[in-house]
Amino acid sequence: MTMEGLSFSSAVDATENYELKVPLLKTANGGTTSAITSVQGRDDRVRTVTFRVGGISCASCAVSIEAAVGQLHGVQSVAVSVLHGDTSLKYIPELISPHKIKEAIEDAGFIVSEFPEQDIAVCRFKIKGMACTSCSESVERALSMVDGVKKAVVGLALEEAKVHYDPNVTDTTLILEAVEDAGFGADLIVANNDANKVSLMLEGVQYPEDANTIQSTLESTEGVNHVEIDFAEKKVTISYDSDLTGPRSLISRIQEISRGSDFYGASLYLPPKRRESEQQEELRSYRNQFLLSCLFSFPVLWFSMVLPMLYPYGKWLNKKIYNQFTIGMLLGWILCTPVQFIIGKRFYLGAYHALKRKSANMDVLVALGTNTAYFYSVYIVIKALSSDKFEGHDSFETSAMLISFILLGKYLEVVAKGKTSDALAKLTDLAPDTACLVTLDSDGNVTSEEEISTQLIQRNDIFKIVPGSKVPVDGTVISGQSHVNESMITGEARPIAKRPGDKVIGGAVNENGCIFVKATHVGSETALSQIVQLVETAQLARAPVQKLADQISKFFVPIVVLAALITWLGWLIPGEVGLYPKRWIPKAMDAFEFALQFGISVLVIACPCALGLATPTAVMVATGKGASLGVLIKGGDALEKSHKVKTVVFDKTGTLTSGRPSVVGAVLFSSYSMEEFCDVSAAAEANSEHPIAKAIVKYTKMLRQKFGSNTEHFPEAKDFEVHTGAGVSVIIEGKRVLVGNRRLMKNFDAPFSHEVENFVAENEQLARTCVLVAIGGKIAGAFAVTDPVKPEAQRVVSFLHSMGISSIMVTGDNWATAQAISKEVGIQAVFAETDPSGKADKIKDLQSKGMIVAMVGDGINDSPALVAADVGMAIGAGTDVAIEAADIVLIKSNLEDVITAIHLSRKTISRIRINYVWALGYNVLGMPIAAGILFPFTGLRLPPWLAGACMAASSVSVVCSSLLLQSYKKPLNASAPHGSNKWSK
Repeated sequence: MTMEGLSFSSAVDATENYELKVPLLKTANGGTTSAITSVQGRDDRVRTVTFRVGGISCASCAVSIEAAVGQLHGVQSVAVSVLHGDTSLKYIPELISPHKIKEAIEDAGFIVSEFPEQDIAVCRFKIKGMACTSCSESVERALSMVDGVKKAVVGLALEEAKVHYDPNVTDTTLILEAVEDAGFGADLIVANNDANKVSLMLEGVQYPEDANTIQSTLESTEGVNHVEIDFAEKKVTISYDSDLTGPRSLISRIQEISRGSDFYGASLYLPPKRRESEQQEELRSYRNQFLLSCLFSFPVLWFSMVLPMLYPYGKWLNKKIYNQFTIGMLLGWILCTPVQFIIGKRFYLGAYHALKRKSANMDVLVALGTNTAYFYSVYIVIKALSSDKFEGHDSFETSAMLISFILLGKYLEVVAKGKTSDALAKLTDLAPDTACLVTLDSDGNVTSEEEISTQLIQRNDIFKIVPGSKVPVDGTVISGQSHVNESMITGEARPIAKRPGDKVIGGAVNENGCIFVKATHVGSETALSQIVQLVETAQLARAPVQKLADQISKFFVPIVVLAALITWLGWLIPGEVGLYPKRWIPKAMDAFEFALQFGISVLVIACPCALGLATPTAVMVATGKGASLGVLIKGGDALEKSHKVKTVVFDKTGTLTSGRPSVVGAVLFSSYSMEEFCDVSAAAEANSEHPIAKAIVKYTKMLRQKFGSNTEHFPEAKDFEVHTGAGVSVIIEGKRVLVGNRRLMKNFDAPFSHEVENFVAENEQLARTCVLVAIGGKIAGAFAVTDPVKPEAQRVVSFLHSMGISSIMVTGDNWATAQAISKEVGIQAVFAETDPSGKADKIKDLQSKGMIVAMVGDGINDSPALVAADVGMAIGAGTDVAIEAADIVLIKSNLEDVITAIHLSRKTISRIRINYVWALGYNVLGMPIAAGILFPFTGLRLPPWLAGACMAASSVSVVCSSLLLQSYKKPLNASAPHGSNKWSK
């Protein structure tokens, strides 16, 4: 372990490697999330904003601010802290803006800082009716045009939109209307204040007065932020603070209101899984429409193409009803019309809305192609009715079969797209539906057990987990021992031993023993919920490579329409003037219809959908697969950058090493006794949470017990000060005490004797860190601290080299220790004695040489370097700063996942390129064939209905290509020597 982060007070214990702190996903732009509370008797939305006011010198200043702001119309309440100037203010945004409040404070002569200029809320919508990239771009444009919307991201494959907006200007209703005005359906999935929200079904509510009673009672309950009652559905939705209350407490609060004959009750409302139910509904819709279409289309095909060839069975179809109008024409017209205008209505609506938005999509091509075939056939019918000498052949089967095959293709596409989110669905389903809640007496004995819904668990609840059952939420083991399988969440195949004090993750499976767990994170705060949120966000993020499809989609449809027109004219004009043999034209057609068939085929074979699905489907599958392997990739941008990485920079402490330092020895260089030396050292390090500091405190306590002293009292330490990358200093009994590395001693001119130099040199050669302790300006002693290298480190560095990736180590530790560690793991390039900001500078130096750099750190003091790197990988996911700064979060503290992340990104980008080659190649090859380029040489002609089938197959093939990523295996599984891959699945 190094001294590089000794000055940082935030650290992660080795036992906390799997804990994801709250919040995983921050509010966009760092905006303050306002709490929306309901004001009884009115519809105004009260918001809370916090900020800091400078220039407050006494209590009268705070009173002046409160008076100046309190008299503003629309301000509900204001509270100002005299000590720090922290101000909390409630206001009604419809009556006053935050900007006017800020001006009022500044007019009173005070300085306002940390003032959120705007509230940023986030919501997600399910978007219906998107078929291709053009559709998703249209939705994005429609959302961006809404006043108050700051950012909108639409995921085509996920069929969702994530919107960042100012709730003071707009709301989810207006955003939803904008989507619907653009011609798409939309349903709200989650709003900004859904972090801790529960829905309850009410009992005994018969009149509006009952609902008002329950609402007012709940609003007055501590911890409740917002209450919304749907009287018609007898349902109440409550937003609450999980630190203060929970679902069971809220149910009990409703029951307590009962008086006499007025009994009120509540039970948990479990809505159907929206994504799953909507997907099933979409599947049913396409399946039913396809089957209904076949009911009409196949008879048309039979009457027009099969029976006429089976003489004499088809002879009756040529019987004339009037002039040249036959029974076959009548049947084709009757059967095709419902398919064209009722079953095919969705294509008309899609084309209308696309053209209304001044864009074009697949629906436009389908509508053009089928309408051309249908109305040309109607023209043939009219001519046949009006002339007894007209000879022509209708194309009703073309229109009907084309729509049928496209519906079949859309059905198969929805099935395939549903498979892309299988990994995410499995993660979502990991948490059990119920849990065994127990009550303990003062002696720790179980007094009662009750099976409750997992969603009713509150913080600090205690639940029992028997062998074979799942852990419902994140918590800490308080009793019992067992082995827990966390492979579904972390990818760690081996069951992990759990004892009292150890943390467990919701969704993990208890293997053998019975354990009692105390809930620490519930609802959206659990690690599993945060992983799901991160993966969902990643699947919405658009990869830079997607820009190719976006650019093509802008002019794809117009080019196809132009190509179809040129194709039609290219066959019609030569046919009319006799430039090609008449025998080329089938007997049942004339030159016009012959040319028209080629034009329609070009229209319907071109497929913009395949291009639009090439990237997002691959990203969806890859991020879901990565999550199941314990690698959380934050979207397509991180995937695309990762595959280009040529240099990986490793932090040493907690990354290449285990991060669990231990003191292996202590030596004195002065007249102080070992007991006095330990007391002073422990007193200085007691205020630090750095792992080395904790190791020293633990070691000194052990020595004190060895000396027969069991007291926990340490000398009083004053003026505690951290020195970045060097150590700490305090004043104890009037003397300055320094605890840190060589640099700290030199900064305070503490002299080095030969004895000290020799001790430091000997231990650094052994890859140990020397923590020196100076008292009164003289080095009194030192601790030798070791932090063993992770067993997989050498193999990971070697494997990266085989992938053409160089490895570099950067650390704040001394050169001798750094070189000893680097030699052990096989890293050639080392930068030592580097502070956190210096690490970021090293990253920038490498980038200036044209290198694509990935930084791997534990997130304690590596955030500047993680941000500076092209790809930041937070290993262990232990702190908020790691999650925020990193592009990729590795749930386990396992270096092998660095290889998994880079290798998976390479496979994904390769798959995306294959998808583009397939989609573009299909259009590049398919359109000329449909246009008849091979017909003069081979006689091969692609009928429109077959061209439509090919178009439908192209989208399905691209999605199926992306689904191949589900079979991805970790690269080290196959390459590791026999017996060395202990974690292989």
